[in-house]
Amino acid sequence: MITFLLCLLLGFFTTTPLADNTKTYSLTTLRQEYLAASKEEAAARRFFQKMADYDDRHPVKLAYKGGSEAVMAKYNWNPYAKLKHVKNAAALFEEAVAMDKTNPEIRFLRFTVEHYVPRYLNLSEHLQEDKRVIIEGLRTHPKSGVSTEVMRSIKDFMLTKDHCTPEEKEVLRSIAI
Repeated sequence: MITFLLCLLLGFFTTTPLADNTKTYSLTTLRQEYLAASKEEAAARRFFQKMADYDDRHPVKLAYKGGSEAVMAKYNWNPYAKLKHVKNAAALFEEAVAMDKTNPEIRFLRFTVEHYVPRYLNLSEHLQEDKRVIIEGLRTHPKSGVSTEVMRSIKDFMLTKDHCTPEEKEVLRSIAI
């Protein structure tokens, strides 16, 4: 009898999934998936679907959820859908910033999105503020709480193209990370 019950229980647990563990919301994983999503449409769609299911309140992860909306705008052909994704991203970034105003990673994610949004949409109002927080986070690293590897990537990005003024770039170059 005991053997029968044991076999029955083992059979139940091996055929019934206990939980959906296929979605990992670790920051390391989210960073990798976001980078891939910014480069390839299929990765963007997977990342967006995954983040659509995210419902916790971690501010940095919420910012990556905003990033998932933004990358969908990049790949969508319909102007109304693009705008909807950008506005959803903006709302998620606002929420994440409200939860952690000084986090340079959150500000960096919002900065990268707003930097590439056409100015006539008036959805790029935080660029200077975010840039200030990012530079301050780089200056005070490691107190920012963001890993050295991530801060190096942020610094490298900020030094490219027209993301910063020549004076800001000079400040960034003087920061050792």
